[in-house]
Amino acid sequence: MQRFQYYIDGEFLDGEARFQSIDPATGDVWAEMPEARDADVDRAVDAAEKALYEGPWAKMTATQRGKLLYRLADLVAANARKLAELETRDTGKIIRETSAQIAYVADYYRYYAGIADKIEGSYLPIDKPDMDVWLRREPVGVVAMVVPWNSQLFLSAVKIGPALAAGCTMVVKASEDGPGPLLEFARLVHEAGFPAGVINIITGFGPSCGAVLGRHPKVAHIAFTGGPGTARHVIRNSAENLASTSLELGGKSPFIVFADADLESAANAQVAGIFAATGQSCVAGSRLIVEASVKDAFLSILKRKAEAIRIGSPLDMATEVGPLATKRQQDHVTALLEKSIASGARLITGGQKPDGVGYYFPPTILDCDGVNSPSLAEEFFGPVLSVVSFESEAEALRLANDTRYGLASGVFTQNLTRAHRLMKGIRAGVVWVNTYRAVSPIAPFGGFGLSGHGREGGLAAALDYTRTKTIWLRTSDDPIPDPFVMR
Repeated sequence: MQRFQYYIDGEFLDGEARFQSIDPATGDVWAEMPEARDADVDRAVDAAEKALYEGPWAKMTATQRGKLLYRLADLVAANARKLAELETRDTGKIIRETSAQIAYVADYYRYYAGIADKIEGSYLPIDKPDMDVWLRREPVGVVAMVVPWNSQLFLSAVKIGPALAAGCTMVVKASEDGPGPLLEFARLVHEAGFPAGVINIITGFGPSCGAVLGRHPKVAHIAFTGGPGTARHVIRNSAENLASTSLELGGKSPFIVFADADLESAANAQVAGIFAATGQSCVAGSRLIVEASVKDAFLSILKRKAEAIRIGSPLDMATEVGPLATKRQQDHVTALLEKSIASGARLITGGQKPDGVGYYFPPTILDCDGVNSPSLAEEFFGPVLSVVSFESEAEALRLANDTRYGLASGVFTQNLTRAHRLMKGIRAGVVWVNTYRAVSPIAPFGGFGLSGHGREGGLAAALDYTRTKTIWLRTSDDPIPDPFVMR
């Protein structure tokens, strides 16, 4: 039984309460986690505020902050295997993906290390002859970061990296479902030499931890990744402190395949888009919109590939699909699938929970042509693909935009002009053409509608963690004229 601590003000603490973490591959308890409550949240936020304004961090140059980020990146790379094993054990995400992803997480920290001293102000060519005016970019303040259980180290890096580059301090709340890797990451933060209070990492439950953090009067910005339902609570809580928010939420992403596409390549991308990470990805390409003339041929390829996927222990490098992260998630996928089949959707493959222990669910394909299926509107967050067909480009675009979400999308065609029309027409924050699920620290991602607002990745993310200050300097030695007239 492993025992984790949270990290507040440069110290590792047990906390007054603890809870158990479940291995989703076996359903067994494997670790104990500290449960942060009101007093712990207060202490973490107070430490972050003190570090922001009074500690060594407040006096560091941007270049010095960047060097700390480089050191953190090196430590993440050196400890990638251990972190990957923890994330796999605590969330069920397969080791072949966590190993690759966490190694790449180090590149995100390196990118923002380089950004730290590139965040510039500006000089304004003001319309008054005796004034010089500048804009300074300063850290927005203490940031509350709420990270979900899927891809915790990646989804925290896209928040922590830009916030540190901007000079902010933070309290990171790891999900109560699988917080182990982020709590272990705190040891790398400590080893890297960040001043006490700059990065605080806690975990706990929504009402007693997450809500308390989100409405804390000293929090200036909330960076949240999760579902729209919880995001609504985050926004309501932010009314207490008027904190700004960036929200990266769910998706029901369209995956459009035209008849002229390379069907084998498109099928591989579709497998990656919906069955990788056991479908537990906010950008999952969960709605296949395929041209009617190639629908049967494309589904035949997909069915063959789906049924060949190796399901097994997430710690086995040969495994391609592991368990869902929680029993709650397994029950949700099962219930939504049953509701969709009852509405008329036709099961092509999968759909039956395998016998044995663990929260497994097989790769599943539903034919929803001509059916108003719940699976086309609601997010499974699991390995379930819903399929519809189209006859024209206009119909494909209409189907793609027939959703309240707008995070990601995919277009597969050899027709360049068609691709450009769809790039403009699809209402989503990310459009992949003839590829899917590609990311980079250089490229922002984020969504529209119920998929949230704000962007993570790229320079834009770092700027989101700043606020501008306007500075006026009068250059004339003459007395100020009429004080009752604004000039």
